[in-house]
Amino acid sequence: MEYLRAFIVGGLICVVAQIIMDTTKLTPAHILVIYVTSGVILTAVGIYEPLINFAGAGASVPLTGFGYALCKGVFKGVDKSGLIGAFTGGLEATAGGIAAAIIFGYIMAVVSNPKTKN
Repeated sequence: MEYLRAFIVGGLICVVAQIIMDTTKLTPAHILVIYVTSGVILTAVGIYEPLINFAGAGASVPLTGFGYALCKGVFKGVDKSGLIGAFTGGLEATAGGIAAAIIFGYIMAVVSNPKTKN
């Protein structure tokens, strides 16, 4: 049942992104920013934590989950280091994801020929 919940929630998050891309002129980069920001906002107001508890990887793996991790890192950083933790906590919590995005983004920029959406 846990796998089914993860599949359904993660799939719905991805379906919403695909519908937005198909019906608007927003690029995947726009969707990335919207989803990460949404994850931060939903975590800050206490909505995303129950979704993580319900769906597990289905809610933590998509981009909204990165926003969740970023926000939770900021909360922990502020508790640990005060105001400076607001800047360092998110980076500490998401360092692996940030490093992977930089490395794989660089590799894809070298080997592909990106085109803008018309």
